[in-house]
Amino acid sequence: MPHRTIQPPGWPRPRGYANGMAGRGELLAVAGQIGWDEREVIVSTDFAAQLRQALKNVVAVVEAAGGVASDIISLTLYVTDKREYVAAIQEVGAAYREQIGRHYPAMALVEVAGLLEPGAKVEIQALAVLTPPG
Repeated sequence: MPHRTIQPPGWPRPRGYANGMAGRGELLAVAGQIGWDEREVIVSTDFAAQLRQALKNVVAVVEAAGGVASDIISLTLYVTDKREYVAAIQEVGAAYREQIGRHYPAMALVEVAGLLEPGAKVEIQALAVLTPPG
């Protein structure tokens, strides 16, 4: 596998994320993606639906660069209401597995006062390491 999960000795194994990821290849920075479609229309007022679309958009950028979802080494989620995230955790998990699978990169979740686009509830920024050909 081109990417390694980093786990300090003696630390408990995290659930749903990695403490660190290392990779070798071309670094791809993915701009913050929100829950809108290719026409820049927010797909829903539902938090989980917006998160699903934002993840789909992140993966689309990675794939456009020649990568796959498992090339993602870091995700930062910006949410306007962490209570809404926690309340939708089952749907969030399902949306994550639908778009990313069972690959868990380093992650952070930050609650923010607001996002630039009106109606956006989540924005996801990513880093990926694209595996060199061969």
